[in-house]
Amino acid sequence: MYKAKKVLKFLVFAPIFIAAFGGVTMLLWNKLVPELFHGPYINFWQACGLIILSHILFRGGGFHKHGHGWNPQMWRHKMEKKMQGMTPEEREKFMEKWGSWGAWGCGHHHHEKHGAAQPPA
Repeated sequence: MYKAKKVLKFLVFAPIFIAAFGGVTMLLWNKLVPELFHGPYINFWQACGLIILSHILFRGGGFHKHGHGWNPQMWRHKMEKKMQGMTPEEREKFMEKWGSWGAWGCGHHHHEKHGAAQPPA
């Protein structure tokens, strides 16, 4: 019953949200852009497309419930944990293959290059 209620809420509120957000975006664009930048007027569907495009570009794509796009600190922490769980041989092999890009700057090569203390083994 709870799931059906949740789906029903979504089916009612999603179109309202899309219409409101798309409409506001269209009105703001059509009021500001043509006058300020001599840009084109847009219709409702183009405004919805702009919203989706901005979401992809600025939030890292996807419609995640749990995340807020690219979070470099989160990925650095995950990679540091992964590197700490590796043996020195595995770490060396990983770094040979990917270099500092593969570890997003978290490997021991990164620390050696930048004079920082090595992560605990």
